[in-house]
Amino acid sequence: MKRNILLAVCGLSPQVITEALYALHQEGGRVDAIHVITTRDGKEMICSSLLSPLDGQYYQYLRDYHQAPEQIEFGPDNIHVITDDSGRQIEDIRDEDDNEQLLKLCLDLTFKLTADSQTAVFFLVAGGRKTMSSCLTLAAQLYGRPQDRIYHVLVSPEFENNRNFFYPPPVPIEIELRDQKGDRYIKKTSYAQISLICVPFVSIRDRLADRWLSEPQDPATLMLSLIRDEQPTLTIDLSEQKLIYKRIELDLPPSLLALYTFFAQQKKNCQLKRASCRGCQKCFLTIQEIFKAQDKLDKLYLRIKSKSYSPPPLTHSPLPSNISNLDAEKHHHDDWHHLDWHHHPAATPPSSINSLDAETFNQYKAKIRKKIIQQFGLSILPMLEISSFGQKPDTRYGLLLDKRRIRILPD
Repeated sequence: MKRNILLAVCGLSPQVITEALYALHQEGGRVDAIHVITTRDGKEMICSSLLSPLDGQYYQYLRDYHQAPEQIEFGPDNIHVITDDSGRQIEDIRDEDDNEQLLKLCLDLTFKLTADSQTAVFFLVAGGRKTMSSCLTLAAQLYGRPQDRIYHVLVSPEFENNRNFFYPPPVPIEIELRDQKGDRYIKKTSYAQISLICVPFVSIRDRLADRWLSEPQDPATLMLSLIRDEQPTLTIDLSEQKLIYKRIELDLPPSLLALYTFFAQQKKNCQLKRASCRGCQKCFLTIQEIFKAQDKLDKLYLRIKSKSYSPPPLTHSPLPSNISNLDAEKHHHDDWHHLDWHHHPAATPPSSINSLDAETFNQYKAKIRKKIIQQFGLSILPMLEISSFGQKPDTRYGLLLDKRRIRILPD
């Protein structure tokens, strides 16, 4: 007999867990274990409202429907809290970094729970922020098996998100509700309707090679593994400001694209006659050599920027006669975007890559690396990132990808 595991995402409304448990049991479903992905505040809410030994609603549900606590594995150890890079539990999902940690936890836990063929995982995506539901759904699409399911729970609007409603008890009780105007009224729980919705999904698990199922992988790596190209080419499209690899596109702002294109050109312009670039770093540059190429970087930046820079004709509003020289300078600076620099060679748009120093270079390199990981995955990173070779102060930088597999558009 397969072991059924409920894997849920949850925010500050732990009612979704007992509501789903109720709906599953009403349909004759069995749950053998519950695992929850949440934040630090979410765990505190679950422990206080569901798992309190005195008045926890989860234990009340078990008593109401005559289930022994040992029938379902669920406790504080089954609550998985999202942590940051330092291992600190996060209070809420506030930014991209938090979301990355959430996705990683969803993937890791899904990978672990689906590794046993004698389990069926029920993914509950009804709780928490929308991004939590999206991340768990993605994890199911990557690792889900035929026996796994994605569920959403629909609750009667008047009972939904009510702090006092966790499930319809076998003996109806009256609870206080609020109407759309905020006025209070009393209604019996027998009127509450809870529907369990099975959400269809397509999983790519059966298309993944065994080596991708030996440990958790990031989504980009798994998706790229499905694309079978003998010798995939990296295309750098300056007009569209993007990198293209295995038909996956990565948008880059002009400053990052200029720096990356600089290293791609350095690789392509290498004059060594070799059958392959493998193991060769002859085209790699020291930080000082990169600084000396500032003019090339500036020209690349302006070339890329010109593709997206469409200012109106050169016009300056007249300045009041009493304006100071300093104010006049600020006025023209703020009005810079009115310069039609295509027709005024002396004028150039603002450049964020001017005066490149070691700190800025490392920041740009780190940003490019992060974007490559997000879009193409960790397995592709060594080929596409700006790599470093050697020890400081003689560290050299460049691309490892073979020069014959790099294409820069327009030529």
